Amino acid sequence: MISALTGELFRVDEDRVQVKVGPIRYELLVPAADVPLLQTGVGEEMTFHTIFYLEGDASGGNIEPRLIGFLRPEDKAFFLLFITVKGIGPKKALRALVLPVGEIAQAIESKDAKFLVELPQIGKRMAELIVAELAGKVEEFAVPTGRGRVGAVGGRRSPAEDDAIAALMALGERRTDAEHLLDRAKHVNANLRTATEFINEMLRMRTVRA
Repeated sequence: MISALTGELFRVDEDRVQVKVGPIRYELLVPAADVPLLQTGVGEEMTFHTIFYLEGDASGGNIEPRLIGFLRPEDKAFFLLFITVKGIGPKKALRALVLPVGEIAQAIESKDAKFLVELPQIGKRMAELIVAELAGKVEEFAVPTGRGRVGAVGGRRSPAEDDAIAALMALGERRTDAEHLLDRAKHVNANLRTATEFINEMLRMRTVRA
């Protein structure tokens, strides 16, 4: 069982990445929400928390092994719960997860089916089924809007800021250093709002620092 891979992020495609570990290059399917973050990290050493599964029809002899990779272990844990819902397989789940897990989990805990319908691959009946089966089970992953970790410069971290910190940590930064980069980025540019904007500015500062 491969539970995690650490190696050089070699390539990022629409729904998958290639990670070079020694002489071996692994292909990992990734959640849609992580692709913009990963595109900024090509060439960096990264750790992916992985799930192995078999895709295809066993009766037809057409089975392919697949690896799914997550930047955060909590995203992997949420995914394993998400695919327990009838009708949601691994590939469908990966395409549906276009937003941070914390926001989706919060919608489930709030029983907000209308929010879930906006996700790709999720219709009205599926959204209602997700709420019925998972509400009360994903509270630990939920990140209410406007409530995050306390920031070093006062106030609380937004979900986008938490995602930016997690992305830099996945690229090898210590939490304290990632938080410092975020605070510097906010000080330099007060107009940053999305996780991608924060990450791009933090990576720019990290390059200057190096």
